[in-house]
Amino acid sequence: MIRFYILPVAALVGIIFVIRTVIAGSVPAPVAAPIVEPAKAPFETFVAGSGIVEAISENIAIASPLSGVVKQVLVKAGDAVSINQPLFALDDREPLAELAVRKAQREGAQAQLADAQTQLSIYRTVGDSRAITRGELLKRESAVEIAKAAVAEAESLVKATETTLERLVVRSPINGTVLQSKVRIGEFAAAQMLSSPLMIVGTTSPLAVRVDVDENDAWRVRSGSPASAVLRGNTSVTFPLTFVKFEPYVIPKRSLTGESSERVDTRVLQVIYSFDRKELPIYVGQLVDVFIESSTN
Repeated sequence: MIRFYILPVAALVGIIFVIRTVIAGSVPAPVAAPIVEPAKAPFETFVAGSGIVEAISENIAIASPLSGVVKQVLVKAGDAVSINQPLFALDDREPLAELAVRKAQREGAQAQLADAQTQLSIYRTVGDSRAITRGELLKRESAVEIAKAAVAEAESLVKATETTLERLVVRSPINGTVLQSKVRIGEFAAAQMLSSPLMIVGTTSPLAVRVDVDENDAWRVRSGSPASAVLRGNTSVTFPLTFVKFEPYVIPKRSLTGESSERVDTRVLQVIYSFDRKELPIYVGQLVDVFIESSTN
């Protein structure tokens, strides 16, 4: 008799449990508030793009023209530099020793030239033309020309070694700021393309923003169009941009956001804008959201 009642009750309890589970699962979960409010465009019609802050001169990767061990590092990141100012120097002991040898060779060649010129002068001062033959005079004249050639060769070798010494000191190509330094005393600097440059310099007054505009929206952007940028992570930092130029070659898109939903099979038009940093907490390499005013949707 008890079994007769237990089975219906258990079935009823199971049905109630299933109904409650279905009802609870159908209630939408509350949407979490965003950590940072999304950027808002200041224009009614606009083209949006991702931008990266860079030097107005572009970020110049400094390389070494010669391979060698770093002897001196003369600047650090953040230093202001002027054109041709030394940045770092490589070990120069070997070319210095070679320069000493070349200079000694030059002095020897100059001594031989002086001796040949003296001998020629003596032959030419002989009053009696019968005392020397024409062949001997020509031989002395030829000796002078050979000595002059030897001096010229020695001089060129000295200049070549001095040029090598000069190339061991890497200098700034522009007036600007050292943005990054990966050079350390005692490390080997290779004269080749590196994945991480030895140094990066650039002109940071003003700064520039390189904006990637999707090729599908490129036709909507006009030369001189006003734009506004919003700093990633802080939408309260917004600033106007001044149009500089188009990079007329459309290139494959390079990942800037890191989001899995970002397309990497598209091509982008790069637009360069500038802005005055002033007291803004913005640095070269930061990402910004850019909105470019457009007259068409």
